[in-house]
Amino acid sequence: MSETGATGPMRVLLVDDQDLVRAGFRMILSVESDIEVVGEASDGEKAVELALQLRPDVVLMDVQMPGLDGIAATQRIVAADAGKVVILTTFDRDDYLFESLGAGASGFLLKNTAPEDLVEAIQVVHSGHALLAPEVTRRVIKRFSGGGERVYRPDLVADLTEREREVLGLIARGLTNTEIAGQLFVGEATVKTHVSRVLLKLGLRDRVQAVVFAYECGLVVPGDDAAS
Repeated sequence: MSETGATGPMRVLLVDDQDLVRAGFRMILSVESDIEVVGEASDGEKAVELALQLRPDVVLMDVQMPGLDGIAATQRIVAADAGKVVILTTFDRDDYLFESLGAGASGFLLKNTAPEDLVEAIQVVHSGHALLAPEVTRRVIKRFSGGGERVYRPDLVADLTEREREVLGLIARGLTNTEIAGQLFVGEATVKTHVSRVLLKLGLRDRVQAVVFAYECGLVVPGDDAAS
């Protein structure tokens, strides 16, 4: 079910310059009743064209492709609100990770990820959350909490309730909604409501930006994360 309440399978666009890779992803996803592969592209230009035409829910995007690369294609797709993007790459490189997040990607996975994790990634991103594994969270924290110009407005923290600030801090430490619910002794639906209000009040796109915001405004400090 989509965020707007419409029923139907999650619509996925596959983007990779290798036919065998796309075929493998299609095979994995074909057995999922709630996922439909609506198109395939072998380069960034075609990916943007199909995303604008098909308006998929999620785009699985390779990084290294001929012509327009996956990061540039991601930036165009996100700017046009033509789908949420999960980057899939063979290379576990920080430059790919941070450039992807900067382009607006909602997730970052390696191609050797388990099939069930790929399916879960699509579901998580489609539901409106960013895909941040604890190890990726730590790398984001290390990159963005080391000084430099602050890009968020710390004064906006004053607009949050005490519970919302608490939830933001737990997000920044890499906790999932389920883990936050357990720690605060509330229902997961309540946590989801708090998370949505935090993102709305702070003008943030997703949990990736929430992590960066929490560290930039000093709500939490490096080394104070539960995932470490």
